[in-house]
Amino acid sequence: QVQLVESGGGLVQPGGSLKLSCATSGFVLDAYAIGWFRQAPGKEREGVANISSSDDSTYYAASVKGRFTMSRDNAKNTVYLQMNSLKPEDTAVYYCAAGETIATIQTGSWGQGTQVTVSS
Repeated sequence: QVQLVESGGGLVQPGGSLKLSCATSGFVLDAYAIGWFRQAPGKEREGVANISSSDDSTYYAASVKGRFTMSRDNAKNTVYLQMNSLKPEDTAVYYCAAGETIATIQTGSWGQGTQVTVSS
């Protein structure tokens, strides 16, 4: 069955970096669009970045643009989110999700999430 498993979260100081991984199985990764989302306590879930299935083009939310980079390694069935210059407001549970198109990611399959905490 379709599975997505996030890893790489943790505690990091402001200005630091983390690289999240989303290991996938049960589907052909390069045929799917993938999104990264996050949810902070008391806040609504927000989209952070996504990568299309058609041309690997990427989109970033304004709040992370220039600091986060999303990529995929189809041979390893893994998607990554490199997060640099982290800020306390980046603290959240981060999720990856897969859909046949960008528009269907949120109704597709989701991982269980990984906690990112940015604090001194």
